[in-house]
Amino acid sequence: MPTQSKDGTSVGHESMTTSRKRTALILFEVFLVLVLLLYFLFFENIRDPSNLFVLFLYSFPSEFLVGLIPHEPALIYYGEAFDPLVVALVSVVSTVMAEGLNYSFFGLFYGMPSLREGLEKKGVKRVTDLFNRMPFLAILFAGATPVPFFPIRFLVVITEYPVWKYLLGVFISRAPRFYLLAWLGKTFDFSGVFLLSVFLGMLLLVNIPAAIKMFGG
Repeated sequence: MPTQSKDGTSVGHESMTTSRKRTALILFEVFLVLVLLLYFLFFENIRDPSNLFVLFLYSFPSEFLVGLIPHEPALIYYGEAFDPLVVALVSVVSTVMAEGLNYSFFGLFYGMPSLREGLEKKGVKRVTDLFNRMPFLAILFAGATPVPFFPIRFLVVITEYPVWKYLLGVFISRAPRFYLLAWLGKTFDFSGVFLLSVFLGMLLLVNIPAAIKMFGG
């Protein structure tokens, strides 16, 4: 039987309503990213390399959650055709938007009681304590270097780090990194085969471990 809260409302009913809202928001965010990805795949005009809107859209599947596709080869590729500063600005704006989605997405899962219990483990607490010592510096380091950024997306949520500070850190750290990658594309003549090889290599590096864990038990 549902218990009553102090204001007389049903705790069970409130929990069910929150769960439904969480599910609806999760489905909406996943749907949004899938729509952007499908739009990119099936509309030839949007894949025109002279169209910066493609690069803008590309940031969402490449930065959403664990990142389905690598971002770096695209930045180098577009750096060949556009000013590196323009490439960096377009990419960092869409990346900040994608990270805003990530923050809200992980925040929805963080509200689940079963997940909160798992976060009480000693190993998780050690990592969060370490992050809390210098959170902004950790965001800057992870955003500016090739180290995996995925853990930061979890840590900012479970430590309740302010979203505006997180997004500011993403902007400050990603912008120079994106500029450097675009500059490499502008300065050096990378072949299409090379960029494709880098893309496929990074794609396998990111997704194979996850696939092994998922299907290998």
